[in-house]
Amino acid sequence: MRRSSMLRLVGLALLWGSGFLWIKLSLRGFTPVQIVLVRLALGALVLAPIGLARGMRFPTDKRVWGHLFVAALVANAIPYTLFGIGEKTVDSNVAGVINATTPLWTVLVAFLAGTDRKVSAWRGVGLALGFAGTVLIFSPWKSANEIASWGGLAILAASASYGISYVYMGKYLTNRGIPSIMLSASQLAAGAGLMLLAMPFGGLVAPHWRWDAVASLVVLGVLGTGVAYVLNYRLIADEGPTVASTTTYLLPVVAVVLGALAVNEPVTVTMVAGMLIVLGGVFLVQRTAAARKPEPEPVAISD
Repeated sequence: MRRSSMLRLVGLALLWGSGFLWIKLSLRGFTPVQIVLVRLALGALVLAPIGLARGMRFPTDKRVWGHLFVAALVANAIPYTLFGIGEKTVDSNVAGVINATTPLWTVLVAFLAGTDRKVSAWRGVGLALGFAGTVLIFSPWKSANEIASWGGLAILAASASYGISYVYMGKYLTNRGIPSIMLSASQLAAGAGLMLLAMPFGGLVAPHWRWDAVASLVVLGVLGTGVAYVLNYRLIADEGPTVASTTTYLLPVVAVVLGALAVNEPVTVTMVAGMLIVLGGVFLVQRTAAARKPEPEPVAISD
């Protein structure tokens, strides 16, 4: 894996690894629909001026915008809302385990769509190890009843939607000569437009203006959505959707490390073992993907 891609992978893991916490805190003052609308709008408002100031332009092709709205639906509007609904009744550790099914959904969707039907044995082992390591870190058997709840099913559906989005974005939006900043800003703007249509269904409730909820929502929109999506698009373009989706496996590793460093949360032997297994699984997926990938051509995308 190229050094630039590895840095993007780590950056995404850092930004998204704390996402469950920001969602939990945001729910103290806002409904799921309000959270999704604001985070998407904030992400677009941060990225668009940066791209325009650097001489970049929004896409003008109607077909590209059609693909952007589909991508916004399956990558933003649907999963973000479902995660907000799910985390009302499901703890963040359970949400993290269910979210770790995203790479498995990505492989399945890529196979069915015909974009990647070369699933090697070692790659399959890597995906299985990543999921197993995530399970070890979070130990969801302590909350098994939550996994089989409606909230758990909502998060599972969100993870499947993420899997669809990785493949869709990789097939229809990357490597088209459109700067990743403008692709990200356009998709987030399209997602905000979709969420405006959903406002009558849970978005018209008066919010509670708590400082922690507002601050969490700002972080979620500016960093966890705007900046993260630029990294995500570049990673999909450079390494493919399956490898990019393994970012999901690194999120619990980041959560455990940040918890230990920031608030002195205990780190158990099981957690350490899980983190090592996760890293081994991600390594296998990336190694096998790189081994069968031809020498990459320059990507016509700039940050």
